[in-house]
Amino acid sequence: MAEIKADTTHQHHPVTVSEPDISDQKPTKPKRVASLDIFRGLTVAVMILVDDAGGEWPMIGHAPWNGCNLADFVMPFFLFIVGMSIALALKRIPNRLLAIRKVFLRTLKLLFWGLLLQGGYSHAPDELTYGVDMKKIRWCGILQRIALAYLVVALVEIFSRDSQAKDLASSWFSVFKLYFWHWLVGASVLVVYLAVIYGTYVPDWQFTVQRNNVTVELTVACGVRGKLDPPCNAVGYVDRKVLGLNHMYRHPAWKRSKACTENSPYEGPFRNDAPSWCYSPFEPEGILSSISAILSTVIGVHFGHVLVHFKGHAARLKHWVLMGFALLILGIILHFTHAIPLNKQLYTFSYVCVTSGAAALVFSAFYIMVDIWGLSYLFLPLEWIGMNAMLVYVMAAEGIFAGFINGWYYDDPHNTLTYWIQKHIFIGVWHSRRVGILLYVIFAEILFWAVVAGILHLLGIYWKL
Repeated sequence: MAEIKADTTHQHHPVTVSEPDISDQKPTKPKRVASLDIFRGLTVAVMILVDDAGGEWPMIGHAPWNGCNLADFVMPFFLFIVGMSIALALKRIPNRLLAIRKVFLRTLKLLFWGLLLQGGYSHAPDELTYGVDMKKIRWCGILQRIALAYLVVALVEIFSRDSQAKDLASSWFSVFKLYFWHWLVGASVLVVYLAVIYGTYVPDWQFTVQRNNVTVELTVACGVRGKLDPPCNAVGYVDRKVLGLNHMYRHPAWKRSKACTENSPYEGPFRNDAPSWCYSPFEPEGILSSISAILSTVIGVHFGHVLVHFKGHAARLKHWVLMGFALLILGIILHFTHAIPLNKQLYTFSYVCVTSGAAALVFSAFYIMVDIWGLSYLFLPLEWIGMNAMLVYVMAAEGIFAGFINGWYYDDPHNTLTYWIQKHIFIGVWHSRRVGILLYVIFAEILFWAVVAGILHLLGIYWKL
């Protein structure tokens, strides 16, 4: 999601990505890969859609636990795109120290914005307040996860540069051999993740909740090892020990599960017999799951390497499509054989495979339509969003602009322009809150910010990290 771009020019055809001469002293500015911009824009648009319309359309929101809905593809798509951008961008910075400096600076920027936007400081768009109790700040989040994956994979890319030849053999596996350090890191990440998630003993644990102004202590019975259910998995255990319950996400998707509410998959009051863990926080972007998420970026950087080294469209597409289908099929098999379930909250290996395979196929489709057939004009709104992804993410997906508009109300804090447009132009016209909210998100948020991003593109204004 972070706007980590391969270049700063805006010409699209033909696509030619080649290795720079490492003797150059200045970073070069290669042509943009339009399909990558459009893919980034699509991912941001989907994020806005599922975040703001998912409450009315839970089938596109995050799966309460196992499974994979539309919203569950957003984070791995972002990480895949970041990986591809690493492969393209860092090759244009021949000076290793300069590259390392840029990587650390960008990582710090991502962490700063992540804490500011998702740490609890911003209450936009619904509450006209700001500030966070440091005893309850949320340390993890979307941008923090991207920062970790970006830092690790970018440093591997930089430090393994000397072992990378400019010309590849014709073998299909030559690109794997050339970048074996990346795959070694990926394999190490997977081994560590699997060892911890299946080998860690999770004891019983307690937490407190407020009920009718009374503090109640609840106990969750575990005493197990290798469980992947909501209360007793090692991902939550590590986060509770390292982060602390006060610093974890207080509205996890599992609260919409059948075990917690009769309104499932919608939000609703808890069942009278709801298990105690339904009331507990859970961090969907936690420590162990974020380590696993590095795999999505490793796969993405591999696809970027293919774009750099393979000169023909056919060779690139053959590699991408075959690997995409292989990952997709492997993940589906792992899930439906009950070996490893698809689970975004835990960022399981089957989830990595399915979402990375889907990302590969979606990107390949855009590459064919845009960079080969030249149909980029069909996707201009997405391309504009992709060129200013950070701006659209902050203003739309995080609700900062809507919060600013809501700050100007008449008589009542709910009597704002935003609410008036929702009620009278969309919900009132269609006589349906579900349809009205969906159309509001598509037209008043996604398309609106696409136009804004398009105007900024014409002015040459971009928010980069």
